[in-house]
Amino acid sequence: MLVTQTFSSLIENNNSSLNNTSSDLLNGLKVFHNNQWYICGNLALNEGLAPHKLLNSSPEDLDYQLLVKAAMLLVTEDVEQPVTITTGFPYATYRIYKEAAIEQLKKSHIVEYDASTFGGNGKRTSILDVKNVDVIPEIVGCSIALRKGEEAAKGNFFILSCGFGTFESVLSMDSGVVEQSMVSTHGLRYAINYMINELQKSHYLELRTASTLDDAFQKGYLYINKKNIDVREIRKNALRAYYNEVISPNLRNVITDKNLMKTNKVYLCGGGMYYQDLVDCFKAEFDEIAQLEVVSDPASLASKGYALNSLRISGGLEKSSIGIDIGNATTVVTRFGND
Repeated sequence: MLVTQTFSSLIENNNSSLNNTSSDLLNGLKVFHNNQWYICGNLALNEGLAPHKLLNSSPEDLDYQLLVKAAMLLVTEDVEQPVTITTGFPYATYRIYKEAAIEQLKKSHIVEYDASTFGGNGKRTSILDVKNVDVIPEIVGCSIALRKGEEAAKGNFFILSCGFGTFESVLSMDSGVVEQSMVSTHGLRYAINYMINELQKSHYLELRTASTLDDAFQKGYLYINKKNIDVREIRKNALRAYYNEVISPNLRNVITDKNLMKTNKVYLCGGGMYYQDLVDCFKAEFDEIAQLEVVSDPASLASKGYALNSLRISGGLEKSSIGIDIGNATTVVTRFGND
């Protein structure tokens, strides 16, 4: 059984005392890094002044390193060491970042954190010994999860994944993935920026960014000057514009007549598939020619595929196999639990 934990991919430097501000470690991630304290994830979202993350950050970037440490903290007590970790990047950057990620991850990690945020006794140390590391494209992780996970998909199928930072596609076949069907382009951030531009026509948004307005985009409303602003119609228009301007043109060379002869099955995944308005755009274009299916828990699919890939590399050692997906909106860490 795969167990996933998810937290917001946000960080901020914070040396304040945050005693008992969270119910558990997942919601109280405060990590010591390069002689500075940083709040991460949901704690940064709740307590931070301007929490942030770079778009498609590299392994050398501070936010990437902190989010990896935070993810490791969440699994250290539940795994058998040494461990195998698989992670990934968008297809457009994975070759560039692969070696740096392996160098960053393949070692013994000493992670210092503040347990007082969730009722513990101050600074603690956690150690995770990483023996093996693999880095693969995110969309390949999705393919592994569909074939080797609970879906147990067979035959040929398309995978379309929409996240905050990137939209990606691939044609997955029994013999492997088809390289020419891989597309990596703008993600949901495009639609959120559309919403920001619309709101700025009549509202002052102060210093709010796409990362901090992601929550408003999800909920369909936000508060400006103590007024509740309904953004559901703006969101619908933003998603439609995003689909028509970005997704649909990029799929013209993927879902072709030639490829449809191989399969018309399409799996939709990634956090973007939580938006019915976006799913409806796919249905409007492809419902008559393709079998569309939104996977269950679409935002965690890549991380599950990473964990299953780690299981293969470790030789079947479930308790030593981990998947870490450092997403632009959320970080997902997956391990094997007890059946």
